[in-house]
Amino acid sequence: MDQAGFTQAGIGIENRQAFEELQARIGRALGPAAEKFLKSMSARRIRIREFEALVAQGLLQQAAPGPSPARDEELYRALTLSDQGQMREYYLTAIEQVPDELRHKFHAVYRY
Repeated sequence: MDQAGFTQAGIGIENRQAFEELQARIGRALGPAAEKFLKSMSARRIRIREFEALVAQGLLQQAAPGPSPARDEELYRALTLSDQGQMREYYLTAIEQVPDELRHKFHAVYRY
């Protein structure tokens, strides 16, 4: 018997504007500004998987400022609990895409 592949159920985003702004900040922070972002996490002794701690410190916006003046924490708190869960999942997936050389350089941040 063939087994069908797993497909994650689609859950709608309720606050799309805040969600997309945080997504963009994550993309900017883990893209061209990744080294600056990881350095700021290291300086504050925040581990890479501690999403709520880095949001509370405003590290996404500090690493790669964008058009919105809203603080990271304000955007995150504006999300519903299910949106927050999806944002954490998005972030956890994105941190795995950071180049290996940066992951090795900031191994203390990536330590679980």
